[in-house]
Amino acid sequence: MARLPRLVIPSALHHVVQRCHEGVQLFRDEQDYLQFLSWLRQGAHQFHVAIHAYVLMPDHVHFLLTPADAEGLGRLLQWLGRYYVPYYNRKYLRTGSLWQGRYKATVLEAENYFLPCSIFVESNPVRAGLVEDAAAYPWSSYQHHAGQRIDPVLSDHPIFWALGNTPFQREANYKELMALSLSKSVMDQLRHATQHAWALGSKTYVDALSKDATRRLVPGKRGRPRKQPVEVPAD
Repeated sequence: MARLPRLVIPSALHHVVQRCHEGVQLFRDEQDYLQFLSWLRQGAHQFHVAIHAYVLMPDHVHFLLTPADAEGLGRLLQWLGRYYVPYYNRKYLRTGSLWQGRYKATVLEAENYFLPCSIFVESNPVRAGLVEDAAAYPWSSYQHHAGQRIDPVLSDHPIFWALGNTPFQREANYKELMALSLSKSVMDQLRHATQHAWALGSKTYVDALSKDATRRLVPGKRGRPRKQPVEVPAD
């Protein structure tokens, strides 16, 4: 089956996942994480992409972001590969790409999925058993949202700001959301939509996106079309 074209909608919320080759450790020391974040910040500014949440895992990365135009997302990912891969290969005396094929991405309806996806991204280290508390993992955006530090990589999403009228209120409400955790159903929705590049949102939202899209935004119905009964003319 032919691959669908990438789904990138300017000014819309996107969830992006990029994995490295199996058996490769994407970050081996603190400097690797810091260097990657430095290039992420530079690239996001250069290509007009707002980063709202992220996590750097040992073998993959997640971003929750909004590109200003149709080209910015792809250019940001190319920028990261152009700088981080040669840096990594020189440092660890290896050759070849780090990435396992194309990055995965989907468009999300922000009103329904910004907060669940942000929690999904930042709780990844807990689900992976790297830490017991998301606040203990330094390589994600959670410490910023929880008020532990200001992260220069991030551009706060309006929905995060809507959590409270003061920084304290926003941070407290966000920490409560993290403590509640996500249902398996919501996590499966996010994983499936991102893996297959389907838009995720209400029917009204997806229908509105479809008007300007050049490809399908949701899976087609399975199976062959039902045959219509053949009318036999009366004698």
